[in-house]
Amino acid sequence: MLKTSFSIALVSLSAYGLSACDVKQTQEGKVDMPNYEVTKKKEGDVTLPQYDVKTPDVAVTKEEKSVEVPTVKKEERTVEVPKVEVTPAKEK
Repeated sequence: MLKTSFSIALVSLSAYGLSACDVKQTQEGKVDMPNYEVTKKKEGDVTLPQYDVKTPDVAVTKEEKSVEVPTVKKEERTVEVPKVEVTPAKEK
């Protein structure tokens, strides 16, 4: 549970840090695409195969059963967690 909470917090803070970036375009881009000529050498005929698929019937029902279920105990402890402070680029 602690690892999951830590992971979620870390991902959230990383996403916030990336969204706090200030991006300015400093140069226009230019792309020259090469030109190609393509010639057809023969006529084509495409016929896709057809399939007849018979799927199984599935019935979902409920029934009561007694099963052993593990219990979870909670205890409060003081642990070290990372503290991240982000200064957005606009505030630098």
